[in-house]
Amino acid sequence: MTRETSDAPLTAAQKADVLSEALPYIRQFFDKTLVIKYGGNAMTDERLKDSFARDVVLLKLVGMNPVVVHGGGPQIEQLLARIGKKGEFIQGMRVTDAETMSVVEMVLGGQVNKEIVNLINRHGGKAVGLTGKDAGGFIRARRMRLRQRDDGESLIDIGQVGEVSAIDPAIIQFLDRGDFIPVIAPIGVDEEGQTYNINADLVAGKLAEVLRAEKLILMTNTPGVLDKNGNLLTGLTPSRIDELVADGTLSGGMLPKIASALEAARNGVRSVHIIDGRVAHALLVEILTDQGVGTMIRAE
Repeated sequence: MTRETSDAPLTAAQKADVLSEALPYIRQFFDKTLVIKYGGNAMTDERLKDSFARDVVLLKLVGMNPVVVHGGGPQIEQLLARIGKKGEFIQGMRVTDAETMSVVEMVLGGQVNKEIVNLINRHGGKAVGLTGKDAGGFIRARRMRLRQRDDGESLIDIGQVGEVSAIDPAIIQFLDRGDFIPVIAPIGVDEEGQTYNINADLVAGKLAEVLRAEKLILMTNTPGVLDKNGNLLTGLTPSRIDELVADGTLSGGMLPKIASALEAARNGVRSVHIIDGRVAHALLVEILTDQGVGTMIRAE
């Protein structure tokens, strides 16, 4: 039985082996930036939430610079249901009218962000919550319009859904110098002050590019990217991704995740990983051990 699936407690010797195995990775990633997209079951299961917070604090304490970008889809759905509104998605993106945008801001910028900050702080970290509207609007956005798949030309307006036009990293760098852990809600703003809901995977990818991150880690509810037979694909290239999109293997919410991962890999992020957030301590397994728990995206 592997380390990540066994519930048996480790012996002292096994714990020593784990620490010994982690040492070269701690050295390799010391003072490096790791952008982590936090979402899926890891945000709703109490045991996994606790595991995630501990992992982030440990990474900071051993000298790495974790930056957390979070989602909050299930929590948004719950609040929408309470007000009698049903969520709608097109190509993996949430259709966001003005009423839905108010719910998104309330959930992401308030409830979820504060909960993550409190969890990390409770485990000894120094987390600071932000939305892209803070620090002078450090995440600038523009309205996203999706291309109709049938003709590839017609544009679909999905409301106050944005794409990142620019990110000013100054506030993140300032917090890093003070040993704080930024926790960022994916809400952006345009030059006129219009607020936009931005897919958290897209924000994490762009932030990783701007910060020249060593790693971009996207947590999800699957073991990684799976083929049509349910087998894990541990490594993907652009050409293989195009094939998987064309034959329908990749669809829905996986599309923005893959697009973000691939663009980050092409634009200088050293490694991009889509990992299984349902595995306890998935971050530590991915970063500090020889055993990965997901799919790595390569630029070539």
